[in-house]
Amino acid sequence: MSYQFLQILWFILIAVLWIGFYFLEGFDFGVGMLLPFIGKKDIERRAIINAIGPTWDGNEVWLLTAGGATFAAFPNWYATMFSGFYLALFLLLVGLIIRGISFEYRSKDAAPQWRNTFDWMLAIGSFLPALLLGTAFANLAQGVPINGKMMFTGNLFTLLNPYGLLGGLTTVAVFLLHGANFLSLKLDGELRARANKLSKTLWIVASVLYIALGIYTYVAGFWARGIVNPGFIPLASLAVLLAAGYFINRKMEGWAFIMVGLNIVLTQITFFSMTFPNVMLSTTDPANSLTIYNASSSQYTLTVMSIIALIFVPIILVYQGWTYYMFRKRITTDKKTLVY
Repeated sequence: MSYQFLQILWFILIAVLWIGFYFLEGFDFGVGMLLPFIGKKDIERRAIINAIGPTWDGNEVWLLTAGGATFAAFPNWYATMFSGFYLALFLLLVGLIIRGISFEYRSKDAAPQWRNTFDWMLAIGSFLPALLLGTAFANLAQGVPINGKMMFTGNLFTLLNPYGLLGGLTTVAVFLLHGANFLSLKLDGELRARANKLSKTLWIVASVLYIALGIYTYVAGFWARGIVNPGFIPLASLAVLLAAGYFINRKMEGWAFIMVGLNIVLTQITFFSMTFPNVMLSTTDPANSLTIYNASSSQYTLTVMSIIALIFVPIILVYQGWTYYMFRKRITTDKKTLVY
């Protein structure tokens, strides 16, 4: 395989990892943020947690794999992004740690105050990563200050610009909607009805923010920076999000979940299409931008990684698919069926 082919291949594979993470962990984050609002009683909140309990940690592996693949395939991209976005990524890690602790320690004590504290920690620990990831990807789309030595020259406040924050809020809103739709599929009874009702409001908020982000992106000309024109994909991503409202209002929960999931997938495809072959655009000087060509590892490294990925990725996908199949049944508030 040629060196250029391997560089393009690993850009695509990393894009696939991020798409998988956004789709799977998106509804996990949404469920976590919705926990204190949909669950009114302890047993209801336990049922909500059980909806993602068997799979949430497996979904986070997609993030770790995306980071590891970036480090191995494009070390200069990894170094510039993780050093430049250090504080934001630190806060992201804090959110994930708080979230993981909440899953594990919530049921260690039956005291209402104890459990309520961890419920809110779970909500905050889900909100922070969603906001920060959305903000980070929006900044990668519009570009960040990078000098000739591939060093990020801004700070945290550089990332907290109007476009970045709009991207973060849009991601939060879409994840909330994704989570509400997932709960509609997994829960039953009163909790299912609450999730259905809330998803109607969340769909309106997500649609308004998504349209605003799309207009901002188009007017600013960010779609014209890459060599690949995303074409109809951005319009398709908006169309499926709007179609989700039709299915939500008719309580067609499966189709509503699929439509929002497709929106997330198509949005990520749009992002990677409009930046390719760049991986980090420089607003200081376009010549300082990191591309798949000046940020990649050696041909030998990419070849070995490709062989390993060819062997293990299908195994992981089959295993994760089997996990979701095994835990496909709806969850009720019957104590006999809940796992603490």
